[in-house]
Amino acid sequence: MQHFNKDRHNALLAGLSHEVWQRWQPHLHPVELQRGQALSHAGCKLQHVHFPIRAVVALYAITDNGSCSELALVGHEGMVGVCAFTDSSAVFNNAMVVIGGPSWRMSAARFRAEMMREPLLMHAMLPYMQAVITQVAQTAVCNRHHSIDQALCRWLLMSLDRVRCASLQLTHELMARLMGVRREGITEAAVRLQRLGLIRYKRGCITVVDRAGLERSACECYGRVRGEQQRLLGWPDVWPDPR
Repeated sequence: MQHFNKDRHNALLAGLSHEVWQRWQPHLHPVELQRGQALSHAGCKLQHVHFPIRAVVALYAITDNGSCSELALVGHEGMVGVCAFTDSSAVFNNAMVVIGGPSWRMSAARFRAEMMREPLLMHAMLPYMQAVITQVAQTAVCNRHHSIDQALCRWLLMSLDRVRCASLQLTHELMARLMGVRREGITEAAVRLQRLGLIRYKRGCITVVDRAGLERSACECYGRVRGEQQRLLGWPDVWPDPR
């Protein structure tokens, strides 16, 4: 990953050398991901890896009684399907699209073959794997020790970073399910944030009115994850809008 090509609209792809990018292009297919679409299921064989452009995908776990627990959010900074880095035949988490949008897709088998073909490429992508692990670990801390209001602020900020705009098409039901809390808890937290003038919510659309205020209201988890990701991956703070 010797240079940074923003035209590819995904940080991992942007870091590929020209030679590797040319070799990958025939195997990368543009797809439009839809909200609610499942990309993988825990315990099942991974078929494809995805490199989101404007879509946001939630990684989460499900208990035997059907309860969910969020693990991480993935957007234009990375990829869905990190288990493809290894020869693992089964996915360890579920992945669902929470904000629809365009993405690149490659077969997991082809991606794995590319990693085997060029060991230096695997080494270059290891910082992204560390960034995902950091996010999973900090999310566990957040869900255990911080309030729903703080966790919701963190979740909204992380989503905003990945869509690069001020509005999110999200429902309280979806957020509550992924965060493992009652829908009423999310609704009450959203009402409080709206009364503080931080967000505006209407018909499944959340618009951030005061981002700085939202960051102040969030717990330290957001800043720690973002800081570590910038340290590991060296992303620019602002990406160009690919439209």
